[in-house]
Amino acid sequence: MHTLPRLLPLILVIGTQLLEPMAQSTDSSVSSSHAYLAQQALKDIGDRAAPISGVDDGCVRYSKTCDWMGKFPGKTKLVHMNIPGTHDTATWNYSDATQASLIRYTGPIPPARMYRCQEHSILQSLNEGIRMFDLRVAYNPGNDTLGFHHSQALLAPTTRVEDVFFALYKWLDSHPTEAILASIKYEGGSGTPEDSAFYEKLYNVLNSPLAQKYWVQTNGTLGTLGEARGKLTLLRRFSWDKLPVGLEKRFDIPLTPDVWTDNGKNIELVYNAPLKQVAYIEDFYDASADIAKGSGTAAYIDAKFNATTAHLTQAATKNPDQLYINFASAAYISDTPEMTPQIFALGVDTTQGMNQRLLPWLQSHKGQRFGIILLDFYDAVPNLVEAVIGL
Repeated sequence: MHTLPRLLPLILVIGTQLLEPMAQSTDSSVSSSHAYLAQQALKDIGDRAAPISGVDDGCVRYSKTCDWMGKFPGKTKLVHMNIPGTHDTATWNYSDATQASLIRYTGPIPPARMYRCQEHSILQSLNEGIRMFDLRVAYNPGNDTLGFHHSQALLAPTTRVEDVFFALYKWLDSHPTEAILASIKYEGGSGTPEDSAFYEKLYNVLNSPLAQKYWVQTNGTLGTLGEARGKLTLLRRFSWDKLPVGLEKRFDIPLTPDVWTDNGKNIELVYNAPLKQVAYIEDFYDASADIAKGSGTAAYIDAKFNATTAHLTQAATKNPDQLYINFASAAYISDTPEMTPQIFALGVDTTQGMNQRLLPWLQSHKGQRFGIILLDFYDAVPNLVEAVIGL
């Protein structure tokens, strides 16, 4: 079993609280029960997280990618690295069966294929080399806890945000050379309130004593890999404006919706004005802005591929010390034939998707800086993650 140095205080607290009624027992029996109950409490958290986090199947099958950041010097700046990520990360487990089981919460909504963008879990993705996660959060049913959504799709009604973070903390303890970037966004379209209570809950989750040990506490700027190792870095795609006065601790990279251009091919977002730090972002998710309805699958994928590779070319040739984020993913488009995230990523019939096209493009540009690339269904094209990293 892996040692979990930063989680041990929590294990001890859990065990102590559960065992107070047993104070009259012998030391040895208390110690044994303590360990058992603490491990059971951790198992309960893991089980609750699993619909979103998945289960860690270890590194045996992923020797090239499991700890790839360990090959880079700690002084390497994060903005100089090529980092593979997943778009709408938490949708990996969403299916028609999941949707049907949750209809009492959501009512009838469009089919699951409109929402699903992944098929490997977060923990498996980490072992496969993914280091950036696009997490969309809103209230769980009852508005007492925070969970994961993709627009109208509720993804797991009992999984809490902090449960999934706990799974990430546990993984990081086992892989101390690695760093995780987490983009967190309030998910509009979920039908849940975006109120001050929501942001206060999120603030408290991110500022708990345990979280402070695992989130990079530097505010407003991306540093080196060495500073980020063993931790998560928060890319904040929401505003703190609704927080009550007094809750002012900040440790994030602000990529807020008021300055994030919708459906932009080259968003220029200043996230730290005093240091002149800029994020250049390609988030051209709706290709119907350029392509007339009825143009066909290939035309839609061409438009997205052209926007993506133009931005990757810019990342390779301009602004070497700035942050580049590229969404090589796309949203559902209602047309005949329809365009789902999976069709954009993997194509259909003889038409190649984004991932098949990106693989040779990335391989032919090996050695260049691309920045962060977020993918859909990355696992369906072997060696795509390695090509992003440059392995």
